[in-house]
Amino acid sequence: MGAVITKFFEYGQAEVDYLGSVDPVLGAAMVRMGKVERVIIPDLFTALIYAIVGQLISVKAVRTIWTRMQAQFEEITPQQLAIHTADEIQGCGMTMKKAVCIHDISKLIADGEFKLEELYGLSDQEVIQRLMKLKGIGMWTAEMMLINCMERPDVVSWGDIAIRRGMMKLYGLDTLTKKQFEQYRLRYSPHGSVASIYLWEISFQ
Repeated sequence: MGAVITKFFEYGQAEVDYLGSVDPVLGAAMVRMGKVERVIIPDLFTALIYAIVGQLISVKAVRTIWTRMQAQFEEITPQQLAIHTADEIQGCGMTMKKAVCIHDISKLIADGEFKLEELYGLSDQEVIQRLMKLKGIGMWTAEMMLINCMERPDVVSWGDIAIRRGMMKLYGLDTLTKKQFEQYRLRYSPHGSVASIYLWEISFQ
């Protein structure tokens, strides 16, 4: 089985200090929690498939399906997934809709019709727009690619339930409007991704 290469999202004390200076509540939580490590997948294709698998299911379910996929297909590459049917992909435990998307995207990339490496030269918004042209890729999945693969520094996703829940817990809110969310997101800039890493952790505490 080919092991999927992972690493930690890179950030340091400068980002933590900045966030603490603009948001003392978040800063106090960060001091209390210490450094939170976020595992990411640097390979664009592997990260994209992982993000699709993770749509609207629990972390535990993602791990189960991902382990099965690695055992079934050995390596998570466009060429490897393109030669297998959607039925075989679905057999790892996901919905048929996701399996079809994964198969179709794998084929597009294997055939050279969609060039993932071009994403590196694009802005965050351009990356989102390009990825959302692929069937089955929405805003949330594209934003997860920006953080969990490309290590873009300033991403806070409204579409991520755990991030919104983390904000509500951190600030003691019963509800969170889009306007409130945007105010926090702008406050964290340009280090929103590090704030997101802590908000995820807070949401599960």
